[in-house]
Amino acid sequence: MCYCTIFTQINNNNILKMRKIAQISITLVALLLSFSTFAQKVGTIQGTVKDKNTQELLSGVTVQVDGTSTGTVTDVEGKYKITGLPVGSYNIKASFVGYKTETKFNIVLTTGNASFVNFELNEDASALEGVEIVANKSINVANMITPLSVQSLTVEEIRSNPGGNFDISRVIQALPGVAGSQGGGGFRNDIIIRGGAPNENVYYLDGIEIPVINHFQTQGASGGPQGILSTAFIEDVKLSSSAFDARFDNALAAVLEFKQREGNPDRFQGNFRLSGTEVALAAETPIGKKTTALFSIRRSYLQLLFEVLDIAPRPSYWDTQFKITHKLNTKTTITALGVGAIDDFKYGSLRKSTPDKEYFIRAVPLVQQTNYTLGLAVKRLIKNGYINFSLSRNEFNNQLDQFEDGKVGIENLRSLGVVSKEAENKLRIEYNKTLKGWKYSFGFMGQALQFDNNVFTQIRKELKDDNGNIVQPAVKINFNSNINFLRYGAFGQIAKSFINNRLGVSFGLRTDLNNFTNSGNNPLETLSPRAAVSYALADKWNISASVGSYSKIPIYTVLGFKDNQGNFANKDAKYIQSTHYVAGLEFIPRNDWRITVEGFYKTYSNVPISVRDGISLANQGTNFGVIGNEAITSNGKGRAYGFEVFLQKKLQNGIFATLSYTYVWSEFTNRNGEFAPSSWDSRHLISGILGRKFKKGWEIGLKYRFAGGVPYTPFDLVSSQRNYVTTGQGVFDFTQINTQRIDAFNQFDFRIDKKWNFKKFTFDFYIDIVNAFIINNPQFPRYSFKRNADNTNFITTDGQTLKQDGSNGVPLILNTNDPLFVPTVGFIVEF
Repeated sequence: MCYCTIFTQINNNNILKMRKIAQISITLVALLLSFSTFAQKVGTIQGTVKDKNTQELLSGVTVQVDGTSTGTVTDVEGKYKITGLPVGSYNIKASFVGYKTETKFNIVLTTGNASFVNFELNEDASALEGVEIVANKSINVANMITPLSVQSLTVEEIRSNPGGNFDISRVIQALPGVAGSQGGGGFRNDIIIRGGAPNENVYYLDGIEIPVINHFQTQGASGGPQGILSTAFIEDVKLSSSAFDARFDNALAAVLEFKQREGNPDRFQGNFRLSGTEVALAAETPIGKKTTALFSIRRSYLQLLFEVLDIAPRPSYWDTQFKITHKLNTKTTITALGVGAIDDFKYGSLRKSTPDKEYFIRAVPLVQQTNYTLGLAVKRLIKNGYINFSLSRNEFNNQLDQFEDGKVGIENLRSLGVVSKEAENKLRIEYNKTLKGWKYSFGFMGQALQFDNNVFTQIRKELKDDNGNIVQPAVKINFNSNINFLRYGAFGQIAKSFINNRLGVSFGLRTDLNNFTNSGNNPLETLSPRAAVSYALADKWNISASVGSYSKIPIYTVLGFKDNQGNFANKDAKYIQSTHYVAGLEFIPRNDWRITVEGFYKTYSNVPISVRDGISLANQGTNFGVIGNEAITSNGKGRAYGFEVFLQKKLQNGIFATLSYTYVWSEFTNRNGEFAPSSWDSRHLISGILGRKFKKGWEIGLKYRFAGGVPYTPFDLVSSQRNYVTTGQGVFDFTQINTQRIDAFNQFDFRIDKKWNFKKFTFDFYIDIVNAFIINNPQFPRYSFKRNADNTNFITTDGQTLKQDGSNGVPLILNTNDPLFVPTVGFIVEF
């Protein structure tokens, strides 16, 4: 169970406190209405324009403010700058002979920071031949992998997302096919795409893989309560939920690419942000004529908020991020980047105890984590293409501690102890070229991996009856392991357009190997072909289809598990396989509108099945702690299928909006080969965002999300009573896996911004409210024992001290659906 759930345990007194905060927030808005800035202020828009395929800078490109006569052209270095433009929101377009015109929407211009807008234009063969094809204007599909299974977010869409609170992981959950974890009150950043588990996704920052993107991340999965990546310098985010390019390894559900811009080459600038939960500073500066730098640092003070709310957890974290870009010459660019975080989760004393609060102190482990990723990338332009070379290292250190009855530090009462380290050293080389209309790429990657894992878990204690007979043998996991092995892989991709650029086809092939598992060096086991085709039916209509096979190595906690004899128990584990079948239709009635319908069917094989519990590991990953420290078999199967409908309106006349509906059915087998609903089987997903920009710096936004209730497994009441003292929580009855469902999830988020532009800085005040209508959030039932009136001890049937086997305890099922209501008041100063 995650501490984010604890955040949602808001009793009536705290709800009153939150409502008072909301009233204060509304009062602040009313006060702000009395202020306005009448003197007209101006700002700067600048950036570069490149050829998408070759990465060559383009000179002579016309860059214009849409709907006005204001514009300029790029210089010999592909740069442009537009000055003297009044502050506000604009759409900027770039056009050049032989290329498709591209428009960037909702560019916010302020006096505090220069706005950077970079373009990568695609060649338009049809225009050169005198045939005009007006298709795919709103989305980049130059790679012809698939025009539909790709969604993009701009920096402004991330910044202004209602309820997003500058957290990219949370913003992504509003895209079609994407769900967050449920049963924890809606305050966790698991990214669940088209019915797949959270650990089926991979994440890249400027071409460098980032394994950890959330604070307090679940080891073996990916989710946590708060994202790590800074939004200050993100240029755009691209989500590919199918037909991934063959250069990406280890992805089964989706690939998310985060792209940062380069620093300001002309002057020092930055921003300072203060909110109800954190403080953040971001800055950028030139370092000489050829080098720029970006840097950000953030510190949370959630522990102070939780203390005010009298909630036992006291989580705190730091994170930092940097990027240095050096132009060695006109052909070669060197980039160094880094991301890191420090997390500490512990408990504080309570002024007033409740059953819910006491439950979490016993059920949720203490967490200490550190992680970082450092990368060095070189991009070298060649004739009609470019080569990417990158080196990176990432490390994740995880320590978990849990004790019976929350008695921290008493070793003979320890129920969980994990000290783990994952470290990867990676090399990637990619070659990309365009020749006579053919676009092709190939490359390889190699990784040297170290995984240290020291684990103690008391799953069951030995229990005896009054006569001394064993009624329950002890079940515990206790091992130390250290593995060092290599992973390596290679890929190739080719694409071309035909019939006056109306028909696009793409083929890719990939294989991945390792020298640890018994069959890891068999390239045929992970041979993953994929193909895609798209066709422009008319100027505004496209159809597409794709089929692809993908593979993923089992998680390291599975590979590093040792049995009681000290042997690696899972060396026979196989790469998990998934095959996607996708088809869709796209309609673009206008440049600012996009409507898509897409159907998908995914199959899984070689899914790990727990030997101990008989369930698929694909159903795990949204609780804090760790998954995978157990023996498995690789004979599980799975399937997920459904369809998506997506409507998007980019900024025009001050209004922008999105609306999506996804129907998804997700199932995985147990040890008997029987299919059962997965933990991600939410069936119905709806999300919508409506934003309105007003004059004088005002903006409001509303976001709505709905998710059908996900399944859960009921408790084994006998085992739960016997083991509650040891584990602090119930034991599931896996013979009835996912036979129950929680209620549906509903949430409205609201945001209001007001900007004041002064001569050399901008002040942005905002109110961001999660669950603005204070709707109850569904949560999974929790098993506990009844406590006395002042919550100082357990009630027992015989009036005696609670026995180790819980036989004199009074079972209690906690069904709490208290609302998560988080109003955040903050400000941003751009300078």
